[in-house]
Amino acid sequence: MSNITKGIYQLVEEANQIVDEITVCEALDLYQQEGVQFVDIRDIRELDREGRIPGAYHCPRDMLEFWIDPESPYAKGIFQKDLTFVLFCAGGLRSALAGRAIVEMGLSKVKHIHGGFGAWREADGAIQMKD
Repeated sequence: MSNITKGIYQLVEEANQIVDEITVCEALDLYQQEGVQFVDIRDIRELDREGRIPGAYHCPRDMLEFWIDPESPYAKGIFQKDLTFVLFCAGGLRSALAGRAIVEMGLSKVKHIHGGFGAWREADGAIQMKD
């Protein structure tokens, strides 16, 4: 028997109070705009299997905080730039939680796509398959 007091859906609902959850239509409008960086937090196996959004920066969810923190030995320069970061995962749950974490770290221009990559695919957004 589980002793948790909050499930994933409650955590995601709370995250969506902190992170700007955008529709796939809004994401399509932001795609490739100057100052906007899409960030794919899915596992590399998901990218290889399902494809990628061209130009999206791949940052696995488990490394996100480490790649964002400039004092981390794993810091990535892209996260030190003044950009709006649009996070997405497969369906929008992990990206909500990831967005909350990085907003709490101090990045303020963070959004995530409701429905994630699945919604992007259904909306005929650009997808690149592995070569």
